[in-house]
Amino acid sequence: MQLYYRYLKDLLVLAFPMIIGNLGQILIGAVDVFVASRHSLDTLAAISIANAIAFCIYIVGIGLMAAISIVLSNYRGDRKPTKKYLFSIVNFSLLLSVIFWVITVSTLPLIPVMGFETHLVPMIKDYIWISSFSIFGMYVYQSLKEFLQAHEIVNFPNILLIAALVVNLILNFVLVFGFMGIPALGVIGLAIATLIVRTLMGLILFIFCLRLIDFRKRFDVILIKQLVKVGYPIGFALLLEFLGFNIITILVGRDSGLFASVHTIVSTVGSICYMIPLSLSNALAIKVGFFNGARIYDQIKKYSIAGVVISVAFMGLCTIMLLSFPQQIFAVFTNNVDVLAVGVPVLIIAACFEMFDGLQTSLSGVLKGLKMTKTVSACIISGYWVFGLPFGFWLAYGLNLQLKGFWLGLACSFLAIGIIEAVIIVFKFKRLRLLYSR
Repeated sequence: MQLYYRYLKDLLVLAFPMIIGNLGQILIGAVDVFVASRHSLDTLAAISIANAIAFCIYIVGIGLMAAISIVLSNYRGDRKPTKKYLFSIVNFSLLLSVIFWVITVSTLPLIPVMGFETHLVPMIKDYIWISSFSIFGMYVYQSLKEFLQAHEIVNFPNILLIAALVVNLILNFVLVFGFMGIPALGVIGLAIATLIVRTLMGLILFIFCLRLIDFRKRFDVILIKQLVKVGYPIGFALLLEFLGFNIITILVGRDSGLFASVHTIVSTVGSICYMIPLSLSNALAIKVGFFNGARIYDQIKKYSIAGVVISVAFMGLCTIMLLSFPQQIFAVFTNNVDVLAVGVPVLIIAACFEMFDGLQTSLSGVLKGLKMTKTVSACIISGYWVFGLPFGFWLAYGLNLQLKGFWLGLACSFLAIGIIEAVIIVFKFKRLRLLYSR
């Protein structure tokens, strides 16, 4: 433990601002869930289904932009200049915004024929339409955050995210329930708050980065090709991962808005826990990417071990907490008796796979740092779509376990992904040891 103390400390120092920022990001979504559940069960069901549809689109662009920190950290390790690429990165994010906005609004005519409860359809469409314009601010913020993260400048973007959390909370309550002459807008209020907050985040971070931008270098084609090459497997992997969760929301939402609401609350609780390993995974990708560029095997190995150990240990603590207080944790979001009756058993199942989730997330960070993003995609395809989701579907509908069956399938998915990634990394490290020792 003493031998790895420095590596644990380095990862935590780098990851801490990311933890704050990622927690802020997921808590913005959690605030939406909290306020929606206080408004009505229909409001919560509508935004659950709407976000399940929209984020399966948004996440592909976010995955493409995740390549920014990976590529630039490898460039830095190889002592290549990186700050000259900032304006190209901004333009890349705007191009992606236009593409994925068009795809998002193209889903609107499909919603009435997807089989949801009739009274939810107008609410789902309103939320997707209004919030779709927030993609521009979201993508600019994300691209700039990735750029700064590659240079280990992480404080301001994450402080901004915490401020956005506060603004989002205030706007949600004001616009959803009404205040001092402002009418109560319900679902529309949630969508407007999302649009305002994401737009402000992108604009403020852009202003912060203005001093670094060289406006003469508008679009570096070589860099963009590299970002797409590294990023499309990440985007595809994130799509498959989010689709794995969100297709459950869509499927159970066709059965009942209650099930969609429960699934969203359980996913939100799990995501709050997940932000710590995710942040450590991002820090791992940067550190491993740097030393991979520098061709130093010993540092790659030690950072990888330290990151995996701390991620699994933290998620073990989360498991204990969720198993000890499931009723109290669920009641933070709602006191609806029907939601609690369905939700608490599902939360207990979710708690049991937290350590598997921590394992596969940290191992994914190691693989991303080694630029093995296609391998990450293949692992997720195998874990989710070949094994976990079909198994969950059979449990849900074949054995009539409903939502509990899907979550049992997800638990098995994370275990399978972790095992596959661990085997791949062991063999990869053997090759790197021989290659980098020459």
